[in-house]
Amino acid sequence: MFLESIVASVDERVERLIPVAAFLRGRAEQMPPVRSLAGALDGRGAMAVIAECKQKSPSKGWLTQEYDPVRQAKTYETNGARAISVLTEPHYFAGELAHLDAVRAAVQVPVLRKDFVRHPVQLFEARAHGADAALLIVRIVDDAQLVDLYQTAQGIGLEVLVEIHSAAEAERAMRLDPALVGVNNRDLDSFETRLAFSREMASVVGGRVKVSESGIASGADLDAVKSWGYQAVLVGESLMRDSRLLEEWSGGHAH
Repeated sequence: MFLESIVASVDERVERLIPVAAFLRGRAEQMPPVRSLAGALDGRGAMAVIAECKQKSPSKGWLTQEYDPVRQAKTYETNGARAISVLTEPHYFAGELAHLDAVRAAVQVPVLRKDFVRHPVQLFEARAHGADAALLIVRIVDDAQLVDLYQTAQGIGLEVLVEIHSAAEAERAMRLDPALVGVNNRDLDSFETRLAFSREMASVVGGRVKVSESGIASGADLDAVKSWGYQAVLVGESLMRDSRLLEEWSGGHAH
């Protein structure tokens, strides 16, 4: 299964990082305060967009051959993105930590590290490389790991977007009482997307900052998600193919 392959490669990366965990933690603790992702996504008028920099996806292949994450991120920021998500997973998404460093230095909005986090050392690494927030995918950790990772992030001042893919995961996530919840409309087994999943999860997730992820391709999608009580969307593939959509969305939709 695809997800198992990713997790196995992540665990190999973690093994290589563990010897430098104390160093990374020290660097993380010395970083200046984050730019708040939760603060950037509050309900001011138009739907907030977290725009994603990614070169490749397992389901769609290469999204662009000429990938310049800094140029992409600056275009997103100019066109109204409230935050930038940067893929750092190297094997399946062609991401690099260097992309995170470079984007964080180039923009003024919060930057989210998008990866498959399984161990606290990855959170130290994210913060040391400038991330303001990190993605935490409920599906790939057990309950004890989930609590440990969430508390570790809080301890180093790193915000967390807790991501769910099912109702059972939503229940697990709610025990953390997270400030930010990402509802991912993509099934991690079939890789099909179903926007209605966000509608189904809206009441379960309740009154926290809700981000609908995956399968958002039009202003009508944004309007639908907003009507279900979401403050933000995370969009990658649609914007990698046409970043002008963002200008249209932030200017003319979901007010």
